[in-house]
Amino acid sequence: MKAKILRLLREREGYISGQEICGKLSVSRTAVWKAVGQLKEEGYIIEAVQNKGYHLSGAPDLVTKEEILSRLETEWAGRPTVFLERTDSTNNEAKRLAEAGASHGTLVTAEFQEAGKGRRGRSWTSQSGTGIWMTILLKPEFPPSQASMLTLAAAMAVADGIQEVTGLKAGIKWPNDIVLSGKKVCGILTEMSAEPDYINHVVVGIGINANIREFPEELSEKATSLLLEQGKPVSRAAVIAAVWKAFERYYDKFLKTADLSLLKEAYEMRLLNKGKEVCVLDPKGSWKGTARGIDENGRLLVEDGEQVKAVDSGEVSVRGVYGYV
Repeated sequence: MKAKILRLLREREGYISGQEICGKLSVSRTAVWKAVGQLKEEGYIIEAVQNKGYHLSGAPDLVTKEEILSRLETEWAGRPTVFLERTDSTNNEAKRLAEAGASHGTLVTAEFQEAGKGRRGRSWTSQSGTGIWMTILLKPEFPPSQASMLTLAAAMAVADGIQEVTGLKAGIKWPNDIVLSGKKVCGILTEMSAEPDYINHVVVGIGINANIREFPEELSEKATSLLLEQGKPVSRAAVIAAVWKAFERYYDKFLKTADLSLLKEAYEMRLLNKGKEVCVLDPKGSWKGTARGIDENGRLLVEDGEQVKAVDSGEVSVRGVYGYV
């Protein structure tokens, strides 16, 4: 009920009467009073004026279930939402929930991750109260070979969500790093449980540097945060809600073809590598070429002077010849 009350308070610029809240939610005045009291204890600034009602004049930067649900504008993404103060990683928690029977669209958020992880086994710093650490659980019906493309759809959604909330135009370093001012602001890790011809579940984990004020010296040249880029703190829950609104739209488009043919143009508009010289880090031997975009399966098309080769993110890494991008 707290999420519904928060939504009603946010939708009303002025005051909303307790009686109106009771009528909309079919609950008693006492229940509303208790819920408002709990929200105040959590840090929400709610004015209560006799004969006028309630008014939300301030909110803490939380990523709780109630705060997120009060902002979500989705049909299924993020419904339900599970919030944890602390976990090993949101991906691991989402996988545990999947094994326990959790539904498609379940979202896991956490304030702190003890063992956050990125691609190729890299660790991911997950500072408490400053970042967005979240994972969505998906149970698609397409073949396992197509699941990796969801990572690119998620990257597009993150870029859209950041721009909607902050106005910052984020780009994508293929396949899924979100970049602002030439520095990484977000990483995405997709993991799958599958049989040879059937997906049990997919988890898409997203870590966004939201309100981090400074980075260790070894990271400061290649990492940034939304706070540093826009010069002020951002509402993490607002970014979360915007990301899943965009993801739901892209996911539904993806389902129509089970590839990126309907998303390719939009992805390439965000692709910072396109038209640039890149170094393909292949275990068989590194080589250089010019990135030309992606194909319908999300592979990076790289022209090496003789031919255009399709590069698979599961096999190689790509970096800029003269820098990170």
